[in-house]
Amino acid sequence: MRILIGSDHHGIETRLNLGRIIVSLGHEVVDVGPTPDNAAPVDYPEIAATVARAVSEGDADRGVLICGTGIGMSIVANKFVGVRAAPVTDVSSAELSRKHNDLNVLCLSAEMLTERMISEVVQTWLKSDFSGISRHVRRLERVAQIERDQIEKNRAS
Repeated sequence: MRILIGSDHHGIETRLNLGRIIVSLGHEVVDVGPTPDNAAPVDYPEIAATVARAVSEGDADRGVLICGTGIGMSIVANKFVGVRAAPVTDVSSAELSRKHNDLNVLCLSAEMLTERMISEVVQTWLKSDFSGISRHVRRLERVAQIERDQIEKNRAS
C-alpha cells in the first residue's frame, strides 16, 4: 500500500519511527510532515489536509496523522470526501476501526500514547481488513450517501 504519513511538531519523532516500521512491513511511505531539524510549532490543518486529500483522490491507499491528541487531525481529515478518519488509542479499536468502519486515515496522539503502543496500534491497523459483513457495508453506504447529500445541498445553496 501507499501510505501518506504526517504530523505537526508534536509528532515528528513518532512519525519518523512509524515511517520505518511501515516500510519494514512492505508498504511505501510518503512523509509529508515537518523536518526533524525544525521544532517550530506547525499548524495541523495543512498537514491533515495534505494526507486526507491524497486518500480522497486515490493518490494514497491510507493515511496516518499524528498530533498532540489526534483529534484535530481527524476533524480536518473528515472534511474530505471518502475519508474515514478517527483518533485511535488502543489495539482493539485499531482492529475494529478497519473491520467495521473501513477506516482509511488513522489519527494518533503523540502526547497520550507511548511509542510502543503507537507501534502496536499502527501494525494492527495495517494488518486488519474491512470485514465486508453486510451490516457494515450498509452503514458505510449510508455514510457515503449522507456525504453526497450534504455536497448536493451545499451546491444548491
